[in-house]
Formats: sequence, structure tokens, C-alpha cells
Amino acid sequence: MTIKSLLLGSAAALAAVSGAQAADAIVAAEPEPMEYVRVCDAFGTGYFYIPGTETCLKIGGFAADSRYNQEKFGGQSTSDWDSFSRAYISFDAKSDTEYGTLTGFFAAEFNADNDTDAGDSLIDVDEAYIQLGGLKAGFFYSWWDKGLNGETDSIGNVTEFNSIAYLYDGGSFQAGIAVDELEGTSTKSNGVGVEAIVSATLGGVSFDLLGGYDSEYEEGAIRALLSADLGPGVFQVAGVWASNPNAYWNASEWTVAASYAFKATDKLKITPGVQYWDSLRTGNDFNNDLSKWRAGVTLDYAITEGLATRVSVQYEDTDKVGGGSDDQVLGFVRLQRNF
Repeated sequence: MTIKSLLLGSAAALAAVSGAQAADAIVAAEPEPMEYVRVCDAFGTGYFYIPGTETCLKIGGFAADSRYNQEKFGGQSTSDWDSFSRAYISFDAKSDTEYGTLTGFFAAEFNADNDTDAGDSLIDVDEAYIQLGGLKAGFFYSWWDKGLNGETDSIGNVTEFNSIAYLYDGGSFQAGIAVDELEGTSTKSNGVGVEAIVSATLGGVSFDLLGGYDSEYEEGAIRALLSADLGPGVFQVAGVWASNPNAYWNASEWTVAASYAFKATDKLKITPGVQYWDSLRTGNDFNNDLSKWRAGVTLDYAITEGLATRVSVQYEDTDKVGGGSDDQVLGFVRLQRNF
């Protein structure tokens, strides 16, 4: 064998070995490990961690079909009854910080009537706010939105504002203050409102005392609400007084309301209620000669988990200016799927 042959053979062998090694080196990349959604139980049920973060998110809402009496819905129908459907969705994001729980909340309503005009189908921002500990800022329901059980009572006027509020929560005792933008609640401008609330709970009894001052009208209102576990249900009573019509209360000089939510079975709740208004509003003042009362009942039935129905029937009698009175029957049937 010549040296030339030996060199050529060695080169061929090296080329074969190199080719084999190159072929072995081509390996398919393993897939990235999947990060599964983790349950977050730090803030209650329904929360999960947003992948890659320590923020917990909860998505909730409902879909409802309601059928209203014409007057209750606002007179948009030309017949004696009207129906509409509503969808509601909310996003609640929470995380722990050195200053307390940080919350970002957003909710929207989608209302559908017959689409006969632009006002029949509406999209509405229900709430949008940021909260850090007891400090809350954004667009949200005020303490005036809290009502009695059932559908008979009406103990608040405007109940949503762009606000900044602080609530001290001592467990059985709470105290809070809020500053509200009142733009759009009247014909005046640049007005602000101030709310203050104190609440106490002892056993099955709770009590709220709420006040509001409207700087646009320079008038105020005070409301007291008592709730107590009584027998197989919950008894509630409330009273409101206003110095004159204002953003927080403008229906009458004073009103009292009561309800009793009777738990008939695990699935059925029956809530009768009554309310009386004295010195109704006419124009920008209260009229001592006018009054109104309403009595009714609300039925809530849990059909199955996540699906419920509510039926409300109310009778209302209102004094008319110049004498006499108007009476009407109000009511609705609602089927609602919560998630």
C-alpha cells in the first residue's frame, strides 16, 4: 500500500465518521413545559393566578331575561308589558402588597331590547375602580346603593359616582368617608358631595348611619338602616330624611321602609315589604300635602345551582297635585343564570 493510498483512505474514514456525528447531532427541540393555571384561594373562591404573575383574577357575571310591566321598565313599550335581556361580566384582580390588598375591578352591563331605536340596546360601564387597603378610587356604587331585601324599597337617589373613599374596617365596627363628583346629577356644575358612614354589627344585628351633603344645592340627607336576624328570616327597616332635594335623596322630605326576608325552604325565599313617602318633591321643593305608599312581595327561587328566578309584584298609590291619587301595579319576572 502506497502512502498516497493510505492518506486517501484515512481521509475517507474521517469524512464518514464526521458525517455520522453530524447526523446524530440533529435532535428535535423538546417542547417548553406548559404552565397550568393555578387556583388562588387567598381571596375566596373563583380566583386563579394569571400565569407568570402573583396576581389573582376572578371572572364572574350573569345572563338574565326579564319581563317587566310597562311602568316599571320606564314606559319604553307601547303595550302593557315590556321585556329585555341583560348580560353582566366582571373582572376582579387582586394581589397582596406591603400596604394591603391591591384590587382592580371592572364590570359592564349589556342590555338588549327590541333594537327599534338607538336607546334600546345599551352598553354601560357598571363599575371601574382601584382599591388599596381601605382606599378606593374610580367609578363605583356608593353606600347609598345599599337597600333592603326584596324589590319594594327605594332609599337612594343617585348611587354611582366617580369618587374617592376610605373605609376603616374594624370587623364589628366600620367608619368611612367619600368625596363624590356630582357633575351631571343636576343642572348646576362644579359640585362635589361628601358622604360619611358608621356601621356596627353585634351578633345577628347590624346598624348603618349614613349622611350625604350636596354642595351644588347646599342640602343634605341622613339615612339609618337596621337589619336583624329574626326567626327563619331577616327583618330590615330604614328611614331617610332630607333638608331639601339633593343628589343623595330627592324623592320626599322623609320616608320609612321595612321588609322581612322569610326563608320558606332551602330554595324559596319570600320577601314582603312596605314603604311610605311623606312631603313628595314638586319642582325644587318638598310639598307637605303630597305623600305616597307602596306595598308588595318578592319571590326568589333557586331552580338549580347557578340558575334562579325572581318574581316581584308591587302596588303603589301616589297623591296628585290638586287632589286625588294615582295607583298602579308594578312587577316583573326574571330568569337569571349566574356564573
